[in-house]
Amino acid sequence: MAGELRGLRDDPFGQLAELERLLRASRRDAAAGAAQSWTGLGFRIGDTWLVAPREDVREVIPPPATTRVPNAKPWMRGVANVRGELLAVVDLPGLLGLGETPQQRLQRVLVLNSRRVPVGLLVDEVAGYRQFSPGDQRPALVARSQPFTPYLLGAFARENRQWLAFSLHRLVQDEAFRSAAL
Repeated sequence: MAGELRGLRDDPFGQLAELERLLRASRRDAAAGAAQSWTGLGFRIGDTWLVAPREDVREVIPPPATTRVPNAKPWMRGVANVRGELLAVVDLPGLLGLGETPQQRLQRVLVLNSRRVPVGLLVDEVAGYRQFSPGDQRPALVARSQPFTPYLLGAFARENRQWLAFSLHRLVQDEAFRSAAL
C-alpha cells in the first residue's frame, strides 16, 4: 500500500483516489469475512442451549427485584426498576410452557434491545458469545425443537452441543407474548 501511494507523491488527488479505492476494497473483504460467520449470545433454558442474535440483546443483568402485576399470567414475573426505567420481567421457560423457573444462582435476564418493548427475559444461564460458521448449520433440528420452533432462525451443532438460534424479536411480536393478562 505504501509503495502504491509513494508513486503518487506529486499527485495529491491521485493519492486520495487510491486511498479511497483501497478502503473500499478492504470494506468488501471485511464484509465477505463477516458473512463467513454468525455470532450470538448463548443461553440455556433447562437442558436446551439457545443462541440469540447479538443485536437482539442490549445487556445481561442479574434478576432484579420485581413487583407483581395484578391479573398477569404467572410467567409475567412483574416489573422492575432498572437504572430508573421500568422493565417488564418475563420468565421465558414459563412463557414457553416449560414450567416456571425456580430461583437459581446462574439465572440472568436478557434485556431486549428495543426502546418500544422494555422487557427482560429470565433464562437459566448465559454462556457468553458464540460464533458459528456455515458448516455448523443444522436446519433439520429446527422442525423438532418445540416449543421453540416458531421463534427459531436456524440451528447449529458445535462444541458437542446443539444450539438453537432463537429470535427474541419474533418472540415479543407473538400473540402469546402480547397477551400477558389473565
